[in-house]
Parts: sequence; structure tokens; C-alpha cells
Amino acid sequence: MALNEKQKRFADEYIIDLNATQAAIRAGYSQKTARSQGQRLLTKVDIQAYMADKMEQHVKPTIAKQEEVLETLTKVLRGEESGATLRGTGKGSQVVDDMPPTTTERIRAAELLGKRYGIWQENKTVDVRSAVTFVDDILDDADGTD
Repeated sequence: MALNEKQKRFADEYIIDLNATQAAIRAGYSQKTARSQGQRLLTKVDIQAYMADKMEQHVKPTIAKQEEVLETLTKVLRGEESGATLRGTGKGSQVVDDMPPTTTERIRAAELLGKRYGIWQENKTVDVRSAVTFVDDILDDADGTD
């Protein structure tokens, strides 16, 4: 089912601030029903697909994707990535050297990758074996008798 103009306007407005009520109002829905209309519109598959497509179009190529972040962390961990470091010459001046990551930087990259892959999580299993006792303490009649 194709979206009508009002639904498209709602989706475009929702993308701006992720506020369904305000997006519904700005799209032309009544203030009285904006909250319920906004929530209802967010459940429509067509609107969700439209917003996902719009969001994909707005993703800037300058923003790193998840895969790129993981690749960079891996390069730092392996010492393959280098960065500019200032080194004093002892004559009152400095030179810029291209240095590999320090041990601290490599450990931090390992920690972040380990956290991402759940390496540092401890799985503990607790086995509880005890009897469960149910107590019927609800009165049957209004006069207080069981």
C-alpha cells in the first residue's frame, strides 16, 4: 500500500526529532489525536520501510560504519595503524614522527573488541533446588471464613 502525502509528511517529520506526537501535529493531524495517531502510524510497515529508506539516504559517507570501526580497532590491536607523534629534538624544537600504537592504546583496542564480542563476560549458572510451598490465605466469603 502506498503512503499518502500526510503519512509521508509524518514520516519525514518523525525522522527530524523522533517525536511521534509532534511529528503528527506538524504533519497535519489534530492535536487531540496526535499522540494516538503518531503511535499508530509508527506501527505501519509501509511507514517503517519509508523511514528506513529515507534514513539510509541520509547516512553520510563520512560517518564510520560498524565494520570500519571494528577493522580500525583490529589494526590498532595488531600495531598496523600508526599515528603522528611529536618528539623533542633536544634543541628547543620538535619533529613529527609516524609511530605505531603504544601498548596502552593496543590494550584499549583489545578491551573494546573484547567487549564487543562478549569475551569478558562470565557466565554463572545457579542451580536452586528447594521445595515451593503455596499458601492459600485468601478468604472465600465476605464474612472472613475460608
